[in-house]
Amino acid sequence: MQIQTHIISNIPFFQVGESLEKVIRFFNTHTFSHVAVVEGGQFVGVLSENDLENFEADKKIEDYRYNLEAVYVRHSTSWLDVLEAFARNEANLLPVINENGGVLGYYDLTDIVGVFIDTPFFTEPGGILVVAKGIKDYSFSEIAQIVESNNARLIGGFITDIRNDVVQVTIKVGDSNLNEIIQTFRRYNYNILFGNNDDQFLEDLKQRSDYLDKYLNV
Repeated sequence: MQIQTHIISNIPFFQVGESLEKVIRFFNTHTFSHVAVVEGGQFVGVLSENDLENFEADKKIEDYRYNLEAVYVRHSTSWLDVLEAFARNEANLLPVINENGGVLGYYDLTDIVGVFIDTPFFTEPGGILVVAKGIKDYSFSEIAQIVESNNARLIGGFITDIRNDVVQVTIKVGDSNLNEIIQTFRRYNYNILFGNNDDQFLEDLKQRSDYLDKYLNV
């Protein structure tokens, strides 16, 4: 999946020699988490909105070089890795860097989440299961075999949690009798954490999306 068309080029980045007053003004008028800083056309790091209270308007960005963080993604970074970078850095804006170290623009979290929601995992009709098993005992090939042995189609799946050596996997299957699939998973010693139809899952997703919108507008 190509996400490069979602690169935003109308959000500014700042030169390391510029006044922090401009950065302060930027953060005070936007809800973004980070902004990129460049030097000689090269990306040198980002300033975080979390550090805003420590900035002194009469100083230059150069005076806070030690605050710059290496938070970015490459032009070639896949959309899943971009999502991971957003989560890992608790960011809603990420600079996109080309192969020469220049800043091409930014990815906005809401745009990338929108790309994710438009994938067949969400748009195809089917049922949602969340299963859990020991990290050394599960495999995606086994999960696929369980689904397909019940004459169902596996639309997609991904790991949604790892805790105390237990892996939680969310999967989506084509229209079928979920009860039979659930019983097969139990015979293979999987714990069923959630099993329901698309409507309930999409309602949960909508609630989470509403929460995300409120968070981004704080």
